[in-house]
Amino acid sequence: MSRVVLVTGGNRGIGLACALAFAADGHRVAVTCRGEAPAELVDAGILAVPCDVTDSATVDAAFATIEEELGPVEVLVANAGITRDGLVLRMSDGDFTDVLDANLTGAFRVARRAVRGMMKARWGRIILVSSIAGRIGQTGQANYAASKAGLVGLGRSLAKEFASRNVTVNVVAPGPILTDMLAALPEEQQADYAEAVPLGRLGQAEEVAAAVTFLASDGAAYVTGAVLPVDGGLFMG
Repeated sequence: MSRVVLVTGGNRGIGLACALAFAADGHRVAVTCRGEAPAELVDAGILAVPCDVTDSATVDAAFATIEEELGPVEVLVANAGITRDGLVLRMSDGDFTDVLDANLTGAFRVARRAVRGMMKARWGRIILVSSIAGRIGQTGQANYAASKAGLVGLGRSLAKEFASRNVTVNVVAPGPILTDMLAALPEEQQADYAEAVPLGRLGQAEEVAAAVTFLASDGAAYVTGAVLPVDGGLFMG
């Protein structure tokens, strides 16, 4: 069955892979992005909507556009996020709160908006994209790790609130994934990351997308409040 899917931050990396995977499965897909939409989105017939998840007004405007063009959002993938890395002693209040606002509060804003229609329809899927950093911490990423850990508490709270309306909420926690950000690191550093992974390699964005599309499927109807690691076995907890 074709669903209306929204992927926030869907213009690159994991978000883009998720959007393309949903489109390939025949769903009507929209993404939010702050820059120009890549050619892959246009070629796949995916609707790109400008949105800043730190601003509730632009979130509402983005949803209004999607609802007019495609229909009410039935599947939400909250993926948009930023990094402002630095050691705590040198990290400003703004660097900390800006990351939490985009990564955690931003996910709250889009979930709050999406769930209205899901409750009316008595069906919905919300998938929050966290990170292994939120589970094990990361030097120089106290802000990022805190935001990603917060998504687990947010997701499980939403799962309990909306279970009676047949809305499932789950969290995906990727490990080191070969995205543009990771690819920009020196090859030696990439090799060190891969060596730390039991499977001995970096992950692909498409492998995260496969987990996300499963959680959005009818086959995952009895899965809610879960944290699904996609990390090659790096965190077995």
